Amino acid sequence: MKIILAPDKYKGSLTGIEFCNIVAPIFKQTINAEVLNVPLADGGDSTIEVVNYYLNGDTIEVEVNNPVFNKVKANYLYAQASKTAFIEMAEASGLKLLKSHEQNCRHTSTFGTGQLILDAINKGAKHIILGIGGSATNDCGIGMATALGYRFLDETNTEVKPIGNELIKIKTIDDSNVDPRLKSVAIQIACDVTNPLYGLNGAAYVYAKQKGASNSDIEFLNQGLQSFSKILEDHFNVNIQEIAGAGAAGGMGAGCITFLNGTLSPGIELVKQIANFNTKIDNADWIITGEGKLDSQTLSGKAIDGILKSVKPKGIKVATFCGSVDLSPKELLNMGIDYSASVIDRARNLEDALTNTKQYLSEIAKDFATKTKR
Repeated sequence: MKIILAPDKYKGSLTGIEFCNIVAPIFKQTINAEVLNVPLADGGDSTIEVVNYYLNGDTIEVEVNNPVFNKVKANYLYAQASKTAFIEMAEASGLKLLKSHEQNCRHTSTFGTGQLILDAINKGAKHIILGIGGSATNDCGIGMATALGYRFLDETNTEVKPIGNELIKIKTIDDSNVDPRLKSVAIQIACDVTNPLYGLNGAAYVYAKQKGASNSDIEFLNQGLQSFSKILEDHFNVNIQEIAGAGAAGGMGAGCITFLNGTLSPGIELVKQIANFNTKIDNADWIITGEGKLDSQTLSGKAIDGILKSVKPKGIKVATFCGSVDLSPKELLNMGIDYSASVIDRARNLEDALTNTKQYLSEIAKDFATKTKR
């Protein structure tokens, strides 16, 4: 029997790799199964640990500018063998880097993310995967682009400061000094949202408030994004407003598409690609996956959703060992899940579940093995 272990994390209590380390020995000992560990992530926090499980890269530390241009140390992952870098923009341009009084995305920049990209190119990267969650910015990626040699000019041909507040002033883009090596680097962006660049469903109206913007700030930023979209259209010959995900991370989606010639993909799809998931699951009898909470949001780009899309054409059975399950047996079956169990069903309460997650997961695995052996 071939079993694939492909869990995501249980946020706050268990990593996907820990899940594998608990469950794999049980299956090997009790049912003599061939077990393959293929932990996954959906592009959110802790994704970098899962990516490094496959890339076996080095953590690179760089001094960069944070969103308000103060110096900070930021890390990214680089695998020399495959010349692949994995960068999370939150490391350089994240809301987590700012004190509450510094949080206003009219005045923040993605410049530090551009510095990380440039450092990876200097290291020899030919493939960059960029996660764009957790940003503090609404600058449409002009900060990132400035670090790579782009210049953004106002009506007097003066270079503007690369922050969201200045988008509305930009009249032309000067790309004569862009690092030429950028053209030889394949860049993929982990993006799980489909928001357009501007408008009521766009970057400013949907996300700017949580980044410190007032209602008047939001309206102003939206005007800036709309104005700048016309500059992007003229310069790059692309209708950026029509591209799903352009509004991600304060317009960073649009910036990555235009300035980096990048492609946007759901985070889980990029991680599956890195893990060579679709090939590894060939001829499997079961795929065992799990996450903290299995609910109606699971099919919205989470790891289990990505797994189900891969296994459906192959007819492989799927079991989920989760922290909690908020779906009925019928709903689970309709999703394509053949077996499900949860930690919370065994625990006395939530505190017990969080404290003893590993013990309960072990019990779930033993029960599954017993039922499978029959």
